[in-house]
Amino acid sequence: MCERVPNGKEVTLGPNSAATLRFLDAGHILRSAITELVFSEDGKEEKFVFSGDLGKTESVLMKTPATVADADIVLMEGTYGNRCHRNLQNTIDQLEQILRDTWQGKGNILMPSFAVGRTQEILYHLGLMHHDGKLDPWQVYLDNPMAIAVTDIYDNCLNLLDREDADRIRALHQGSLKNFLPSLRFTNTPEESMALNNIKNGAIIIAGNGMCTGGRIRHHLKQRIWNKRHRVVFLGFQAGGTLGRILLDGAKRVRLFGEDIVVKAGIEILNGFSAHADQGELIDWVRAIGGKPRVMLVHGELSALDALSVKLWQEHKLATDIPYEGQRVFF
Repeated sequence: MCERVPNGKEVTLGPNSAATLRFLDAGHILRSAITELVFSEDGKEEKFVFSGDLGKTESVLMKTPATVADADIVLMEGTYGNRCHRNLQNTIDQLEQILRDTWQGKGNILMPSFAVGRTQEILYHLGLMHHDGKLDPWQVYLDNPMAIAVTDIYDNCLNLLDREDADRIRALHQGSLKNFLPSLRFTNTPEESMALNNIKNGAIIIAGNGMCTGGRIRHHLKQRIWNKRHRVVFLGFQAGGTLGRILLDGAKRVRLFGEDIVVKAGIEILNGFSAHADQGELIDWVRAIGGKPRVMLVHGELSALDALSVKLWQEHKLATDIPYEGQRVFF
């Protein structure tokens, strides 16, 4: 049995339970949540907080992650524990330059993107560019049935989004993110997706998945990555071992569908569009927690977690643990 619990509401976990649960907005994707668990026994309470994926404060559509008043134990993500994001306006300027250069080179742009969150964010930014007259020649295709369905959900949940961004969507296009970008077309069927291969230039194709480990983006890469006229534009973090990371690391050839294909397309990354808090934002979030919590860093490459741990100790004298796989921790 599943029960919907709104953010901020405290619920008891079952009859006669000594544990309560509360969700807070994590600002990462729609309805992402920070989890608070409070355990009571013999008149004592222990509060356990799991950050989940924390959003960045400059992100569009999402609200700023909620702050936690106090905690005894904190598990905090550290995806970007070793770096800070590029300024959002600089990222928009970079995207505009990529669009100009690719248009002049008579190419297309491939955007690998996750269906939930990242796709809706880039649609919003492209919509703003359209309304500013900076996207006129381009045709945009969303080639991901799941992302199309999720965008419908975002349209139905505008009241949960950042108020300023939601008001802008309502003002410019009657409250619909799907219609916020008039040049946007949807390709649901495999046949519609394959028909995109016939477009020689002037197309922005947004397809899943975000790290190129599967999905329709791999088919589009096979069709275009060997041609220097085109660009592959990543919208955020690429994990080690994924095709996305391999391309960003400068691979000259990649294997797709059993074939070795030369890489001649331009490879770009727009770091400012990440949906994760960066090092500075992670530090600000955990330092705002009252009490003296034991902090454990999770969900990040070891280099990122190590860097975050060192920074927290050297600059703020906040000691942290980095648990290893299979470790049991007793409190």
